[in-house]
Amino acid sequence: MKQKVLITGASGFVGYHLIEAALAKGLDVYAAIRRSSDIKHLTPYNIKYTYPDFTNVDKLAKDLDENSYDFIIHAAGTTKAKNEDEYNRVNATYAANLAKAAKMGAGLQKMVFLSSLAALGPLTDTNELITESTLPSPVTAYGKSKLLAEAQLKDIDLPLIILRPTAVYGSRDKDIFIILKTFSRGLEPYIGKKAQQLSFVYAKDLALATVNALFTEETANGIYNISDGNCYTRYEMADITKNVLSRKTIKFHLPLTVVKGLAVLLEKTYGLFDKTPALNVEKLNELTAVNWCCNIEKAQKNLNFNPAYNLQQGLKEALEWYKQNEWF
Repeated sequence: MKQKVLITGASGFVGYHLIEAALAKGLDVYAAIRRSSDIKHLTPYNIKYTYPDFTNVDKLAKDLDENSYDFIIHAAGTTKAKNEDEYNRVNATYAANLAKAAKMGAGLQKMVFLSSLAALGPLTDTNELITESTLPSPVTAYGKSKLLAEAQLKDIDLPLIILRPTAVYGSRDKDIFIILKTFSRGLEPYIGKKAQQLSFVYAKDLALATVNALFTEETANGIYNISDGNCYTRYEMADITKNVLSRKTIKFHLPLTVVKGLAVLLEKTYGLFDKTPALNVEKLNELTAVNWCCNIEKAQKNLNFNPAYNLQQGLKEALEWYKQNEWF
């Protein structure tokens, strides 16, 4: 009999790759989605759907009990919210509610929570690497909500692994894709001229690491930073993209003060409609940070995490997918 895994946030970009990895591992996949979720891209897969109410611990416990999951991967969350309270509710309270519900039952072998490197925040020194013991200093409400979620989950006695992936890219991603599409159109914009160190992880590598983490020994429970293990300059993503697509670009640097003014204007404008713009003052803290490079030795040792893709390999595969599926 196949072991069952509940994957929350299953209709999203990362969720899609988690489903593929879980099925490849031979697991019986239950995809937790909203009834309004677009799941056309999931129809080819032999999976079951469930619609949990993350606001209600008792209802969650009933759902978990009925389906007797062996594993839970909690990837649901939000990267765009109207305010800090909403970030905390969706990213932290809902995660804690799910863990509390799982605690009420029996038989759960492991829960893996997808946090974010944003929970730690960036470094200001390019000579260092972010480690699991780096003093947290998140620069966005999103990062603070993920850090809060980690704290609340650690207070619940469950077999738990927390993964902190850096910037995730790959097929079906819509966020980094915006940047890649800009490069494909011949434009290469940057904010300011400050040197930066960045890190990335390909979605397939993150998905495989997540699924494999379900089967680790209890001694491996804990928190792990996840990237492809490399540090990149701010220009390398563009250079690789231009090479793969055989494009030339016009490179230009926008003054930080100008972009900051635009972010303030967008915040005020979108605020009139109770919405959050993709670019805001807080997001600038993240986009202009000096050092997002992290050390993954702990994950390599305890989780046997060996990334198969560096940025060159991952972007080449992702860009081919975007072209074949006519996203460009």
